[in-house]
Amino acid sequence: MSRLLRFPPVYVCGTGAVGGYEERRGPFGECFDLTAEDDRFGMPSFEQAEGEMARMALSFALGRAGLSPAELGLLFAGDLQNQCVASSQGLSGLPTPFLGLFGACSTMVEGMGLAALALTAAPTLPSAAALSSSHNAAAERQFRTPLEYGSQRTPTAQWTATAAGAAVLGRQGRVAVTAFLPGRICDAGITDAANMGAAMAPAAADTLLAYFRESGERPEDFDLILTGDLGHEGSVLLRTLLSEPLPTLDGVHEDGGCLFYGEEKDVHGGASGCGCIASLLAAVFLPRLERGELTRMLAVGTGALMNPGELQQGGAIAGVAHLVRIEATGQEV
Repeated sequence: MSRLLRFPPVYVCGTGAVGGYEERRGPFGECFDLTAEDDRFGMPSFEQAEGEMARMALSFALGRAGLSPAELGLLFAGDLQNQCVASSQGLSGLPTPFLGLFGACSTMVEGMGLAALALTAAPTLPSAAALSSSHNAAAERQFRTPLEYGSQRTPTAQWTATAAGAAVLGRQGRVAVTAFLPGRICDAGITDAANMGAAMAPAAADTLLAYFRESGERPEDFDLILTGDLGHEGSVLLRTLLSEPLPTLDGVHEDGGCLFYGEEKDVHGGASGCGCIASLLAAVFLPRLERGELTRMLAVGTGALMNPGELQQGGAIAGVAHLVRIEATGQEV
């Protein structure tokens, strides 16, 4: 059975991205709508700060789309905190119907795919948004060790981004989502929470192979194939896995985890977190498509599916990778 879901174009009509202090200092700091001088965003805890980032990112996206929260038809959102409380608490009080998601770092792409499907299936739905966030301090406290412990990090460990990204999809715009390929769960037996790239790379390879097999397209048909967030370790593994079936991938593939902080900040294995690819798409790559700097891209969100209890019991970390095809229309539709 085909996994590739094609549909008439659904358009990106507004984006928003918010980041923390380290994100401000990174190579894309000027692309964010807002970055903070500290990582609390005026809130009493890091967990609540993440919810505030999500709220602000959505507000920026709605503003660009010319919509109020009451005019937004559906909201697909998720984060890394247990039971996605950053999204539910940060967005509480909004009049928009809320559908919570957990796909780990794949959540933003999953949300965009589901929002596009919802708009395709329901002609009366005016718009839908995808939103995802992560916070370095909140994620470390939940999955590994609180920052206050000062624990040494292994070379493959990735740095969770303090960031949020949102995209509003609707019936008109300059950038179109034209296909969605949902990922399958892939378990490579990885048990090291400090090597999520190795856990996610097989899922990314599976999704990309399925896309090119079913679409008949080739990597060189695209300006960019963006994965997120495999990091340095996972990116090498992905290219190794695909070196024979997709030898031309190297020419167009970039990974959000490798790009996010550049070379200036020592993040060991690269960046990670729901907010990494979400904010890169919202702040950098969707605007580049809108400006005509890119014509066609694939966004592949990769997620390490785990929870603290399972990690403490030595359980394996499964991976998943969702894909959306995005292209510039060249003019307002």
